[in-house]
Amino acid sequence: MKLINKNIAFAFFVFIIIYSGCKTPETIVNTDRKIMPQSFEQTKDSTNSADIQWKEFFFDKNLIAIIDTALKNNFDVLMTLQKIEMARNDLRLTKGAMLPTVNSNFAYLQRKFGYYTMDDAGNRTTEITPGQIIPTNLPDYFLGLQTNWEIDIWGKLRNRKKAAFSRYLSSVEGTHLVLTNLVSEIAIAYYELVALDNELDIIRETIKLQQDALEIIKIQKDAGVANELAVKQFEAEVLNSQGLEFETLQQIAENENKLNFLLGRFPQPIVREKANFTNQIPTQIKAGIPSQLLKNRPDIKQAEFELLATKFDVRAAKAAFYPSFNITGSLGFQAFNTAFLFTSPQSLAYNLLGSLTTPLLNRSAIKNQFKNAKANQIEAMYSYQKTILNGYVEVSNEISNIKNLEQIHDRKTKEVEALTQSINISNDLFKSGRATYFEVLMIQSRSLQSKLELVSTKKRQFNATLNLYKALGGGWR
Repeated sequence: MKLINKNIAFAFFVFIIIYSGCKTPETIVNTDRKIMPQSFEQTKDSTNSADIQWKEFFFDKNLIAIIDTALKNNFDVLMTLQKIEMARNDLRLTKGAMLPTVNSNFAYLQRKFGYYTMDDAGNRTTEITPGQIIPTNLPDYFLGLQTNWEIDIWGKLRNRKKAAFSRYLSSVEGTHLVLTNLVSEIAIAYYELVALDNELDIIRETIKLQQDALEIIKIQKDAGVANELAVKQFEAEVLNSQGLEFETLQQIAENENKLNFLLGRFPQPIVREKANFTNQIPTQIKAGIPSQLLKNRPDIKQAEFELLATKFDVRAAKAAFYPSFNITGSLGFQAFNTAFLFTSPQSLAYNLLGSLTTPLLNRSAIKNQFKNAKANQIEAMYSYQKTILNGYVEVSNEISNIKNLEQIHDRKTKEVEALTQSINISNDLFKSGRATYFEVLMIQSRSLQSKLELVSTKKRQFNATLNLYKALGGGWR
């Protein structure tokens, strides 16, 4: 009868374990994936400029030196490297969780049993050594090793390790993303600085022309040909241009400081070339095909690894529903007196325990943890798709921007040429009395504005090229 009861109890325990494992929720996550277009606009050229290393992409030696310095000293890069180290340590931690833990242990215990207890009654008549009854105050010394090991039957620990490894790879891609953004940001700031240098030269040339015209109008006033109003108008134009000169100098100082900050150093002059900026041609970019964004853009690869990590998180959360098997044990020397502690084999002591535990009353908490892991996976899936869509849109925008800026630059160049000729003509006509001072002022103002707009357009062309290079995933190699 006792044997039957034992069998029934064992069968019931096995049923509980099987039931707890069979009632785990599904881990499948179904979301509709957006299909990426085959090409950008009509082109299907597979050549992709993102594969070019940044040192080969730029031709300005000063810019290359600046970027190289920033990659070594920029604080964002240095902080991101620490994030990689933290992710690497998390990976090592999950790997270590799969192995048995072994600890050295020295323990001392002082015990006294109650008089009216079974233990004390037995001790009063039992010899601990020949002729010596067990003392009432019984010391207990232990020196040895203790171990604990969770056998990863259902893959819970393995999936946690895979999730940590995916997040480590994600942190590496995060560093690539920081490098891409940094290279782009420095290059844009550098060309902004060169453009300001050119604008400053244009303003100063214009001031020289305006001052020459002012001297002429003063001579005409003295001769009775012009009046005081004309003189004041020319003086106002000179003062306005001089104010613009100081504004540009301030912008140059701020941009130099910005670049120095990105370089991780205190303000100092930035070495750069400013000659023939408006005649420089930005590097020609080949966009390749959209699917190449998946392997080139660090933000897409980072989102992909994060999605993979959440997949393993869901699997690990599911494994928490299953029984866990743990082995604990200790091996060492144990005695009531240190004089007998290392007496072998009499003082040798060990214990070994295998336990199989399964969640019953706390399944609701485990289920909610699983739901959270599943929701995180769905969120990561949407984030991954959003990142892909954003990458395609950025590339498409910059391709269109580059084409339109080429047309704008062509027309601005012709406008500057026409207005430059107009200045010479208006000056000659003004000297001969066939043009008014108002016409001269208007032509000078329009010429200055058009030249500044030409420099700005060239700067926008460089920025668009850099943004396309960045959008394609270039800059981190």
